[in-house]
This record gives sequence, structure tokens and C-alpha cells, in this order.
Amino acid sequence: MTEAKHGIARRGVLAAGLAAPAMAAAARAAEPDPIKGMTVVNALGGLNSDSYVPPAGDPPMSTIVDTRPGMVDDRSIGDHRKAGLSAVVVTVGHVSGPADPFEHTVREVGRWQEILRANSATTLPIRTAADILRARDERRLGVILCFQNSLMLGDRADRVDIFHDLGVRQFQLTYNLATPLGDGSMAPQNRGLTRFGREVVARLNAKRGMIDLSHSGERICLDAIAASKAPIVISHTGCRALAESPRNKTDAELRGVAEKGGFVGIYFMPFLTPGRQPTGEDVVAHIEHALKVCGEDHVGIGTDGGASEVDFEATRKEQAAYVELRRSQGIAATGESADILFLVPDLSGPNQYRRLARLLAKRGHPSRRIEKILGGNYVRAAREIWGG
Repeated sequence: MTEAKHGIARRGVLAAGLAAPAMAAAARAAEPDPIKGMTVVNALGGLNSDSYVPPAGDPPMSTIVDTRPGMVDDRSIGDHRKAGLSAVVVTVGHVSGPADPFEHTVREVGRWQEILRANSATTLPIRTAADILRARDERRLGVILCFQNSLMLGDRADRVDIFHDLGVRQFQLTYNLATPLGDGSMAPQNRGLTRFGREVVARLNAKRGMIDLSHSGERICLDAIAASKAPIVISHTGCRALAESPRNKTDAELRGVAEKGGFVGIYFMPFLTPGRQPTGEDVVAHIEHALKVCGEDHVGIGTDGGASEVDFEATRKEQAAYVELRRSQGIAATGESADILFLVPDLSGPNQYRRLARLLAKRGHPSRRIEKILGGNYVRAAREIWGG
């Protein structure tokens, strides 16, 4: 072959190589949308972007760990709508830090209500299960307010009524540490539900609040399942049978939730695979184990993350500081590391739910089951608990 012909051949190979990604992207765009028409609910997620300036008077970021509703903007809402979400559960209120738990939580719930009013064309506050379906049908993003701790209650179970009336619908009894209600997953005593905890569970049942046992120790989880007169949920967890971590749930806990009529959401977190970065296949493995234990009517997703595009380099730097902050506050869980991102790289960004649906379909799960996992099961549990 002459040099000219070699050059033509090399250029042809180079052109083909450059064209391959574009062709692959075009092929993906031509594929049918696997979640079109489905109700997709992230049982515990986020709705944030990069642009946040703390309001005057807020504790500095270096001294408090909580969600920051000021980070919500048109881009973040747009990304989550593009992801195909019907609704996302967002954490509000006090998780840890020096701020007064009750005052800080009231202020932050009010701030979220302002955000939802300002974005009423694209978002919908969720108070009943019917609201989730309305958000889907109106192509708005439903937003469900959730607590990930109970310290804002102080010693008053009647504060459940206040927060329920303010629109909070999902109540996590503990974070990782001990609380007046019982012990979180990192508390060494593993105390069960206290007398005050039983009062709170009864109050939540009376107000039709969704009880969430994520981050809880095993004893309080099993006690709350037994004490509650309504289904309960574990919005974001993994299966301890597949990965030993205090943040993952035992088969006894998973089975108890299902037998009570509740819901278990599998997260996209490194606790799925301690010591290494999890992949989409690992998420599917945990979903499949939960399906085996709970049945297909009681399993879903609670990613513990958002649906915006990820800048992996920036995220890695931010996570190093975040993990150090959590450790300094004593709230970090076993296995948290600056080296393993708090996400699943191949299930990140606005296409994460479509990718998960395709992975599940590839494993032989029918579309009706996939729709249950992606959101139908959350809606069913919400209807039983909230009504509507």
C-alpha cells in the first residue's frame, strides 16, 4: 500500500473512531424511553445545584450539616424533571450541628414553602398520594418534605402535628446517633423504641405521617414495625445480607416492613459495596435481594442523591471536606470515605432512572415490575398511609 493509501486508511480509522461516540449517542436517542408514562419517585433524594449563598444569620457551612434549600434553582428543577421524576423526597430541617433544632427546622420548612410557591409552574408540593399522580400528569415535579432526624420534636410528641400541618409528610425517627426516641445505626447500645418513641409513633399514626426507619438501629426498627398501626418505610438503604454495614438492613427488618405493607428503597451509595465504588449492577443486585425477601410490591429506590449532571472532580474535592465535617460532628457512618463517592457513577445525572430501567429489563424483569420499583410501590404505600 502506498503512503497516500496508508494516509487515507489512517484518516478513515480516525474518522470512524471520532464518529463512534456520536453514533452511539444517536442510537441511544433513537431508543424508546423505558420510563415513558411511568410514575417515578425517588423516596429520598436531593434537589440541589451548585449555586448557593447562605441566607444572613444562618450558621456557617463548616458548623452544620443539613440540606440547603437555597441551592434549588431553575437548572436543578429542570434536571430532575428531565430525569422523568414524578416526585422526589427532600430532606428539610435539622440533622446535626449547633442550631436550635426546632427553630432551625421551622425556618427551613418555611423557606422550602417559599421556594415551591416561587416555582409553582414547575413544582408541586405533595401532601397526598393523589398529588404525586397529579404532578406526573401535569409534568411538574412533586416535592415531598422529609425529616432525617427527630431532634426538632424536643420532648413534645405534639410537635408532629405542627410539622404535619406545615406539609412535612415523611418522618425519620433517627439519624445515625442515639435520640430520645431510640438509637440510630451507629449507636453502640442499639436501644429499641423508647417510651417517648412510642408516643411519637402513635402521634404519627394519628396524623397519617409516613414513618421512616432509614439510619435506624435494628432494634428500634423492629420495635417501630411492631408498634405502628400503619405501614412504615425504609426510604434509603441496602441489604446487609449482601454487604455488611450498619447502614444496611437485615432480612428481618426488610421482611418486617413488607409484612406491615410498607416500602423499602435501595440507595445509590457506597454502603452497597464497602471498600469500592458501587456500579449499577450492584444496585440491581441489592434490588433483587430485596425483591426476594420482600416481594415485588414492597421494593423501590431512594437514591440519597440528586439527578443533575455530576462534575466528578469537583465532587471528589467537596466530599473530602464533607466527610471530614461529618466525622468531626460524630455523625459519619462506618465506611464513609473521601475516596469512594457517595453515588453510583453509571447511575448518575438525568438519565439514571432510564439506565436503571434498562439494567433491570436486561436481567429479565418485566415492565410492570420495573414500574413498581421505580415509583409505583412508593405511591401504593403513600396511599395507604396518607390517603388520597
